[in-house]
Amino acid sequence: MKSLRKKPVSRRSFLAGTGAVAAGVTLMPKLGFAAEEPKLNFYNWDTYIGETTLDDFKKATGIKVKMDLFADNDELFAKLKEGNPGYDLIVPTNDYAERMIRAGMLIPLDHSKIPNFANVDPVFQDASFDPGRKYTMPYMWGTIGIGYRKSKVDGVPDSWKYVFDDDRYAGRIALMSEATTVIGIALKYLGYSLNSTDPKQIAEAEALLKKAKKYAKVFAKDNGQDLLLSGEVDLAMEWNGDIIQVQEEDDDIGYVVPKEGALLWQDTLAIPKGAPHPNNAHAFINFILDAKVGAEIADFIQYATPNKAAKALMSDDYRNNPAIFPDDATLAKCESAVYLGEDYYRMINDAWTRIQAS
Repeated sequence: MKSLRKKPVSRRSFLAGTGAVAAGVTLMPKLGFAAEEPKLNFYNWDTYIGETTLDDFKKATGIKVKMDLFADNDELFAKLKEGNPGYDLIVPTNDYAERMIRAGMLIPLDHSKIPNFANVDPVFQDASFDPGRKYTMPYMWGTIGIGYRKSKVDGVPDSWKYVFDDDRYAGRIALMSEATTVIGIALKYLGYSLNSTDPKQIAEAEALLKKAKKYAKVFAKDNGQDLLLSGEVDLAMEWNGDIIQVQEEDDDIGYVVPKEGALLWQDTLAIPKGAPHPNNAHAFINFILDAKVGAEIADFIQYATPNKAAKALMSDDYRNNPAIFPDDATLAKCESAVYLGEDYYRMINDAWTRIQAS
């Protein structure tokens, strides 16, 4: 697939562009949902949908999408924990998806309304956190690593030491703001599993992060890549696709998965309990899983698509980019976060509170 990007896309101007004219998308036939008003309330990460996807869906179905943004899974979970304020579709990461399934916060999907599930790579058609894909559909997957300004960093920052334990870049580092992610990666740097529940190991990670906080400029709310692009920091712990997006605006920016390994994640599409428009949500999920629509989303946001049919339409530059699709040796060093129970989250949140207060 030829890239739709005529020029670099600024993340800061993205939301203003979500009403852009459709760029040649093959639209679905008009669908009627008499039982529901033609609306959909979508709760999503920032810059995590195609440039024209929402308008294209409205043209195809008559359903208008209102999209609100969250910064991390902690914010998403907290927003819905006390009851759904009106969202029809959300995008939790795998471990939080399982947490929400266990808590009864998601409704089962009707696979008969999602025929485009057939486009998904068989590897992603089942999941340990959601057997049979009863509650979730795969959206994107990837890694968390280090984005860096090549001209400001000494060599390739191929270790988490650069952001956790190196005073050379004090005041020039952005860490992420999600407690489980940051503590998990600190555990990985220390040689432990990022899924460790050992209180002593978590205490070590806490001590490391209290030290790292002295070197960090900020615990960034899903905008470390913007701080890197603007020159406010030289190193940023970030989602790979966020760094790839800003690389298109500045070729002085690099991305690396550190040698100790990193987090391997999968984001999902799910319908929260109490969704006012569940039929519309099913229709939107099916639309996203269309091959061409999925390819255009992946091309715009630069994350790895689990949609086999969409990937087949993509350019070689996309399919062969190791920052998007890491090699087997890199993947072997990475771990996926798993749901470890509410006692674990309380322990992590307590540690995080002490880190923030230090």
